[in-house]
Amino acid sequence: MEIFSESLNFLSLPWLLTGIAILLIFLNRNVGKRNLENLPPGPPRLPIIGNLHQLGNLPHFSLYKLSQKYGPVMHLKLGRVPTLVISSPEMAKEVLKDQDASCCNRPDSYGMRRLSYNRKDISFSPYGEYWREMRKICVIELFTVKRVRSFQHVRDREIAKFVNILSEEASDPDNKSIQLDHKIYSLAKNIICGIAFGTDFEHEKLKEQEIHKTLQDALLVISGFCAADFFPYYGWMIDILTGFRQKLENCFHEFDKFYEAVIQEHLQPSRPRLDHEDITDILIALSNDKTGPLRLTKDNIKAVFMDLFLASIDTTSGTTVWAMSELAKNPRVMSKVQTEIRKVIGNKNQVEESEIEKLKYLKMVVKETLRLHPAAPLLLPRESMQYCKIGGYSVYPKTRIFINAWAIGRDSNTWLNPEEFYPERFEDSEIDFKGQHYELIPFGAGRRICPGMTTGLTSVESILANMLHCFDWQLPRGMKPEDINMEEVVGLTINKKFPLQLLPVRRIN
Repeated sequence: MEIFSESLNFLSLPWLLTGIAILLIFLNRNVGKRNLENLPPGPPRLPIIGNLHQLGNLPHFSLYKLSQKYGPVMHLKLGRVPTLVISSPEMAKEVLKDQDASCCNRPDSYGMRRLSYNRKDISFSPYGEYWREMRKICVIELFTVKRVRSFQHVRDREIAKFVNILSEEASDPDNKSIQLDHKIYSLAKNIICGIAFGTDFEHEKLKEQEIHKTLQDALLVISGFCAADFFPYYGWMIDILTGFRQKLENCFHEFDKFYEAVIQEHLQPSRPRLDHEDITDILIALSNDKTGPLRLTKDNIKAVFMDLFLASIDTTSGTTVWAMSELAKNPRVMSKVQTEIRKVIGNKNQVEESEIEKLKYLKMVVKETLRLHPAAPLLLPRESMQYCKIGGYSVYPKTRIFINAWAIGRDSNTWLNPEEFYPERFEDSEIDFKGQHYELIPFGAGRRICPGMTTGLTSVESILANMLHCFDWQLPRGMKPEDINMEEVVGLTINKKFPLQLLPVRRIN
């Protein structure tokens, strides 16, 4: 909503907006209505905007509070869009498993359509033959366990640089604390770019600062208010007047220029051959394969870049920051996980990925972080393709479906003391996040489960293991664990509102 409100500030044309409001009322009255029966319960709505005003700054929290009154299957009207909100594991299972075939489409979003080259990516492409082929290509060629392991050299290299930077700053006597958010974000970006493009932005053509700014602008635009998504017949006028479309176009052209530079560099015959293929090499090779059912074009490749760039960096860094925040807030857990890591790793300077499987408590810490802080709290929205029933209620075609993974992770019917950060709850539990247990679904489930789950988790676990092995972590002077602010802010993913300030103390082996 921030983009929408900020954009209106510079219009200073109240008469124009009044005219638009009158037009919206007229159009709203002339849109045909269906007699829909047996809809789920939901809050009363206002004319034109429906329940949009009830989303607030933290939609996942606002919808959680509403679900406590109206139930785990709730019906809203967001502008002109009928919407279903799911807030319990049982109802999530109905959507993601029992009715998966009926509810596995993605709603069309103007912003994501533009950035994904007309929905040629995996995450936002509509369900159908194209999506099946693209997902098959990416799962087999990019996201297998073997392929993820082949990129270990990138993670090892970037984490070693990261540890050295922290060590230098920790040795500075004037340093009272370090703002970890930006440093972890930069590390995640370098890992993803090394895996995807084979570069850490040292090449002049890639212009790191410009791309970083464009990435931030794109996240703001995507998470902002796009009127066309909620008012299909006339929202485009509002988007033009607020400047939303122009900002989106600017982001698209900056990204396209960057993607084009990456592809052209990889096509240069004089380019030095690396010891390991990156994702760009793999996609270009696939585009030259004329035997497959889908011949990849340059736009297909760029659309995959968009998924990797916009989703992977933010989710990896955000999850790592939340984990470190919870550990700093819970010294008992911090001490226990560090003891485990150091006992297994010994005096080695860096944690090897092959040893992470032995770190059972670290994995519980990551699970507990994902339970309390899923990167996409409402998952990516789905859309029903045909009539079905959820919880005994009617769901009609073209209904948008939000699954509140944040609320499900705090369901008191499932979790004892759900607000407490207590990794031991997973010690004797079979509950996992791989799509078979609907009590914990940070990556979704069913046909549209996140295909890059293993890639993201491997990075998070490796970063955390090395941060906790190489350093002890202290709060700024005078600060207590309970003083750490855990307020949230929502963009494309959910992040801490206030930066995490900690002081690393290099462990001497």
